[in-house]
Amino acid sequence: MIELIKTFLFVFALVDPIGTVPVYLEATKHFDPAARKRIAIKAPSIALGILLFFILAGQVIMESMSITLDAFQVSGGVILFLFALTMVFGASKPDEEKRMITDYDHVTVFPIALPSIASPGAIMGVVMLTDNHIYTLPQQLTTAAITVLVLVTTCIVLLSAQLVQRRIGNTGIIVISKVMGLILAAFAVQSILSGIKGYFGL
Repeated sequence: MIELIKTFLFVFALVDPIGTVPVYLEATKHFDPAARKRIAIKAPSIALGILLFFILAGQVIMESMSITLDAFQVSGGVILFLFALTMVFGASKPDEEKRMITDYDHVTVFPIALPSIASPGAIMGVVMLTDNHIYTLPQQLTTAAITVLVLVTTCIVLLSAQLVQRRIGNTGIIVISKVMGLILAAFAVQSILSGIKGYFGL
């Protein structure tokens, strides 16, 4: 049960639904309530499809390139760590992604679904959580199910975006995003250390 909670919290940190709220509100400010509702449902669905694709095909892609487990752990950890650093020290996720909005006609895909929900860090994270060399098939299926649960939670959060914004405020959302970044940084360092340990046989 503890492992399930840890995995859920990690995937939740990867996706960061709370940090997506200001991006969603900015991207949909010109839409009527019905259109905003459709976007709140469609964007997480698109992001879920992207993440599930990488859960299924990510390992195959890595192995076709003859990437060893240790190399993947180190490289994936470095990428995830750099992503986490941008969350902690860089411009806040909401501010950075709101600046990406230039075409309000296609905001469902960009920037809400990608990269706000299915970010590069989220893609790398779910691939690492379903590595065939580390996790059994039941564990991978559990991670996939948890990913679905997190994206359903994201959909609910976006449907309640205005309420979340009023209750937490921009400052609260930024703080939560930075805490998510700290969690990701810790996981990334652990992955790097595991890769180095495996490579040198320590």
